[in-house]
Amino acid sequence: MDLGLQDRAYVITGATRGLGFATARELVADGAKVIVTGRTEESAGDAAKTLGENAVGITADNADPSAASRLIEAAFTHFNRFDGIFISVGGPPAGSAETITDDQWQTAFESVFLGAVRLARTAAERLAAGGVIGFVLSASVTEPIPGLTISNGLRPGLAGFAKSLSHELGPRGIRVVGLLPGRIDTDRLGELDALSGDAEAARERHSAVIPLRRYGTPEEFGKAAAFLLSPAASYLTGTMLPVDGGAQHRI
Repeated sequence: MDLGLQDRAYVITGATRGLGFATARELVADGAKVIVTGRTEESAGDAAKTLGENAVGITADNADPSAASRLIEAAFTHFNRFDGIFISVGGPPAGSAETITDDQWQTAFESVFLGAVRLARTAAERLAAGGVIGFVLSASVTEPIPGLTISNGLRPGLAGFAKSLSHELGPRGIRVVGLLPGRIDTDRLGELDALSGDAEAARERHSAVIPLRRYGTPEEFGKAAAFLLSPAASYLTGTMLPVDGGAQHRI
């Protein structure tokens, strides 16, 4: 199926590795052009080099108030168009309600929540009909994950914002979507499994309750994201798509 991505231009934040990079790779493979961001010039440049001539790497921090307008302007400068943004940010620190500090909450709020809101709001101002705003969220949107208190607190609120935004932008023909990754086999998930003291045992334990009996791959997530961001998904908005091997039990 042709996703209709040829020559479309997207901004992908947090795209030097993991889910953001996997999404950028699938978009480029299908003909799109991408601005990819990273925390350092080296990481952003390396990611863009790996992706090829249709990718440009830019240093940016989602929490930086100037990042949103700068990234979107870069899409127009390099590609002469801007068709969508995919907002991905590294996961906040693990910890319980008792151990997470005020500073950790504040830092996570600035990057995970407010930074994402700012990026989406700025993108909405520059997008035309057919544009799309996508969020990388988490399975914690629908069910709290033990040990990830900050994610449990912030991700559901961001999903609510995304749903509200979809209603506001729908009349303009702009879509808003979210993806809820479950246990996707990234470096971040490996770090979380290792917190148990036995990463392999944690992986086996978690895989046993996933209907497909395995972790997902970044490539599988990237393909799902590329579809939702593409014109092929033109009648999907306000959707929160679990990419979790069937782990969620809700209908």
